[in-house]
Amino acid sequence: MFFFAGVCKSMPLDLVFIIDSSRSVRPLEFTKVKTFVSRIIDTLDIGAADTRVALVNYASTVKIEFQLQTYSDKQSLKQAVARITPLSTGTMSGLAIQTAMDEAFTVQAGARGPTSNIPKVAIIVTDGRPQDQVNEVAARARASGIELYAVGVDRADMESLKMMASEPLEEHVFYVETYGVIEKLSSRFQETFCALDPCALGTHQCQHVCVSDGEGRHHCECSQGYTLNADKKTCTAIDKCALGTHGCEHICVNDRTGSYHCECREGYILNEDRKTCSAQDKCAVGAHGCQHICVNDRDGSHHCECYEGYTLNEDKKTCSVQNKCVLGTHGCQHVCVSDGAASYHCDCFPGYTLNEDKKTCSGEDWPFKPNLLGRKI
Repeated sequence: MFFFAGVCKSMPLDLVFIIDSSRSVRPLEFTKVKTFVSRIIDTLDIGAADTRVALVNYASTVKIEFQLQTYSDKQSLKQAVARITPLSTGTMSGLAIQTAMDEAFTVQAGARGPTSNIPKVAIIVTDGRPQDQVNEVAARARASGIELYAVGVDRADMESLKMMASEPLEEHVFYVETYGVIEKLSSRFQETFCALDPCALGTHQCQHVCVSDGEGRHHCECSQGYTLNADKKTCTAIDKCALGTHGCEHICVNDRTGSYHCECREGYILNEDRKTCSAQDKCAVGAHGCQHICVNDRDGSHHCECYEGYTLNEDKKTCSVQNKCVLGTHGCQHVCVSDGAASYHCDCFPGYTLNEDKKTCSGEDWPFKPNLLGRKI
C-alpha cells in the first residue's frame, strides 16, 4: 500500500510495546527489534494530543523502560529506545502483559481515560514459548479494551501468539522467520495505524463537498442552495420558491444552481431591487403592435383603438376603414354619402347637379358671367 502526504495520518493511540529481551535474543537481533520499534514510531504522529508511546521490556523479570507520558516527540522516543539493553533469561510473557495492564495503561502513567475514545494498543514481540500462563491474562487485557498484536520470530510458538492476540487473528498475528526481516513489518503496522483521508483519496462519493473529521472519518456537505439527501452523500437543490421566503412580488423561478430569481407577470417589468414589479408602459416602448392608437390599462396591460372612421379588426391590433366620408379624403364638393365600410358617392346640394367627375356640382344658372352691375347676363 502506498502512503501520500495529506492522505494518511496516524490515528491517536495509547501504544505500548512489550518486547522480549531474553537470552535467546542475541544482541544484534535485539538491535533489529529496536529498529523495528523506531520505524513504527517514525510512521506515527507523536504528541500529547496524538499518539503516546510506552515500552515494557521483559524476560524473567519485567521493566517499564518509559511510560506513555514520558516523551512527547519522536526524537526523544527513538533515543530512549536506542538506550534499552536486554534483561536476562526467561520468557514471562503473561507477567509482561499483566504489568502493562497494571502500570502502563493507567491514567497516572499517561494513558487517556475511557471518555477520550483513544484506542489502547499493545504490540508484543517474542521469539519463544511463554514460560507462564498467557491465556487468561491476555483475555483480561482484551476485555479491558486493550487491542493486542502478537509478533513472533524464529522459534516463537504460534499457538501462544494466537492466545495473546485480538480477533480477527489474521489481522493481529504476525510471524517472521528471522529478526533480519522483522523491520519489514513496520510498513504493515503503518497501514494498520494509518487513518486514510477519503477526502484526499477521492473515494468519499460526496456529490459536492467532502469534509475530513480526522481518524479516517468524513462527512459530506452540499454547496450553498442545496440540501443533503437521506443517503448523506448526494444533494438536492433547495426549492426556495416553495419556502415562501423569496420576496418576489409576482413570480419566483428556481434556478439549477439551487438559487432563484424573480420575474413579473405580463405587462410588468422587474424593478432594480429584482423583487418588485412595476406596470410596463407598452404603448411608450413601442411594443404594443397597435396600427393606430395604443391605450394603457391600469393592470399593466394595454388595448388598441382606431382613428375615427376606422374599425378594429379581429386581431385587435389592425384597423379597417369604416366610413370613408368621415376621413375627409373623399373629394366631394358638396355631400359625401357612405355606401359601406369601403365605398362612398358624392351628392350635391338642392338646386345643383353632379358633374361628370362625380365630385363637383353645378347649379341651374351655373356657370354664369357677372356684369358690371352684378346682374346675370
